[in-house]
Formats: sequence, structure tokens, C-alpha cells
Amino acid sequence: MNRIRRALGAAACSSMPDTTRQGGEPLASAGQGYFFVGGRYGDTADGRIMTGQMFVQYQVPHERRHPYPLVMWHGGGQTGTNFLGTPDGRKGWAEYFLEQGYAVYVVDQPGRARSGFFTEAYGETRRPTAGAMSRRFTAPEHHDEYPQAKLHTQWPGAGVPGDPVFDQFFASQVEDIRDVSVIERLNREAGVALLDRIGAAILLTHSQSGPFGWGVADARPKLVKGILAVEPNGPPCHENTVTGAPDWFKDGALARPWGITRGALTYAPAAASAEDLNMTREAAPGGPGLVRCWLQGAPARQLPNLQGIPILIVVSEASYHVPYDHCTSRFLAQAGVKHDFVRLPEIGIRGNGHMMMLEKNNLEIAAYLDGWTRKNVR
Repeated sequence: MNRIRRALGAAACSSMPDTTRQGGEPLASAGQGYFFVGGRYGDTADGRIMTGQMFVQYQVPHERRHPYPLVMWHGGGQTGTNFLGTPDGRKGWAEYFLEQGYAVYVVDQPGRARSGFFTEAYGETRRPTAGAMSRRFTAPEHHDEYPQAKLHTQWPGAGVPGDPVFDQFFASQVEDIRDVSVIERLNREAGVALLDRIGAAILLTHSQSGPFGWGVADARPKLVKGILAVEPNGPPCHENTVTGAPDWFKDGALARPWGITRGALTYAPAAASAEDLNMTREAAPGGPGLVRCWLQGAPARQLPNLQGIPILIVVSEASYHVPYDHCTSRFLAQAGVKHDFVRLPEIGIRGNGHMMMLEKNNLEIAAYLDGWTRKNVR
């Protein structure tokens, strides 16, 4: 593998003021570097290019205390910087898990950031705006878009343009491919190539990358030793659109016709098409402030390749995911996939939004993920 300077981990996150840990000790590793996986050549008017490749940055601790590495996969509009530090200069999840003895692999999705982008190949993009990112990620408490938004307290700053922490965060936001089905396909292919190269691993997915974890596990079930799904993209079937009080929610476009993914998964009995899942919407929500879930009609088809993989779905207290991530859990359970579904306030972790890996109590959440992993992943 190509080697890079020891400073890469800190330099890649512009928010980190230096290369020392919070305790003042230099962060040392047994090895670090980067490589690319996936990708294929194609011809353009200008000559041959490569598309579909995924940039992977890795660090290996001096003392490996967990047998499987952790692959960190960011969400929409984001890059791997989500895990390398926080916008206010604190320790990120990559460094935390490295200190706990995990080898850590942080990716940039294909067609984004260090993985490269070619308009001719990837098509139109969509771009984040400051107002949308503030409403959705950093200051939802100032907007009455869903019932739980007012509970958000953990963002380290005002969460609006002009606040230095928000400005640092917004500087990290990037355009991504508008066609999310293309994003899912490219990431599934690159994720399979990554595990074929590094071997068995634990996948930590967030938001948009949630379906990538299900897809890679379906394709390489023996190489996925666990999935930490942090507010995975959902809910099943239709997007959820927040409308504000008093109705709060309505169905958006059909987004995940295969239940939890856009692309086909391996079902038993086999499904010739997504219509075979016979998705129907429940008559009433499971509780106040929750959406009505789309679930399979009876008898439900099973997801045999996901069964037996330790899976944790984590949901915060104040994210726009709170009203619907239980639907992903219910869909998995219906398909015979045992897993743990944990709402953070139920274990005493309060006030978080969707970008919990960047918030004030990010290491408390990381410690919970680590504890669950050590207990459940063998």
C-alpha cells in the first residue's frame, strides 16, 4: 500500500489545530496511508478516465485489541471528514476508535471529495445550502418541522451562518450525485471491492450510507462481521417529508422499492421484482410523533444474507430521523434479521441531532458503540 506522512490524519481535517490528542500526547499508529478500490476505465471525448473508484484512508494502532477493522462510511453531502474531527477542534470517532485498538478505514464515497468527480460520467449534482444544513443538522430547534426538533441541545455553537463552528462545518459540505440510485450502486460496488481487499470488517454507516451497509452485507455476508447503522437512510419504501404542525409528515417519492435499498437484495423466497414484496402502509403510527411504516405484506420474505450479522441501529433524540427509523428496524425484524434498535435517550444520552459524531457528546456515543461492538461482534 502507498504510505503517506504521519500527519495525514490531522491535516485531512482542517478543524484540528494540531496533531496532538486532547491529553497532549501525540497520536501514534503502527501504520497509516491510503489507497483506492473499485473503479473502471471509460472513454470520453478527451480520452480515457476512471470512474467509480473510492478513496480509503486507514490507520492501524500499535496494539490491535479488536480482530476486525472498522470501516466508517459518511452520508449525503458529506465526506470522510465527518469522522476525522469536529468543527470545533475536538477528537473525532476515527481517532477514538483507533485509541480503543481498532484499525480504522475512513472512505470518501465514489464521485465525491478525494474519490474524484467527472460531470460527464456522474451527471447532475445537488448541492447543500447553508439554510438547509442549519435547519436539518445544526439548529433544528429553531424550526418547527417535526415534533422532536425542539429537543436538540448538543450542537457545539449557534448552528447558524456566521457562527465559527457552523462556518467550519459548512465549509466541509460538498455537492454529490443527484441520482441517489447511482450513488447506491457505486458504493455497493466499491464497498465489496474494499472488503475483498482488506478482509472481514465492521461497517459503520451513517444516513445516506445506511443502504450501502445492507447491500454490501447481502453481497459479502461472510466478510461483514457487524453493522453499526447510525440513523440509516430510510424509512422503507417512500421518503418521509416533514410538513410541520399539525400533520407533521407525508409520504414523499418512492425511493427504496426493495424496502431498505434502491437496488435488489437477496430475498427468500426469491423476489423477481420489488413489487413482489407487496409493501403496504400500516393503518396507524406506532406512537405519538412517529410516521406510519411501510412494511411487507404477509407472508414476509426473508433476508437470509443479513441474518446472523450483529446489527445495531442507533437513533438520537432530536434528529429528523426520530419519527421513522423504527420503520427500518421493523422491516428488518419482519425479514428475519435480528438486531438491536436503540434510541439514545433510553440509555441516558440526550439532545442529539443527526450529526451526532460532531456534537458535544460525540465521544459518549462512540463509547456506547464500542461497548456494544465488543459485546456482540466476535
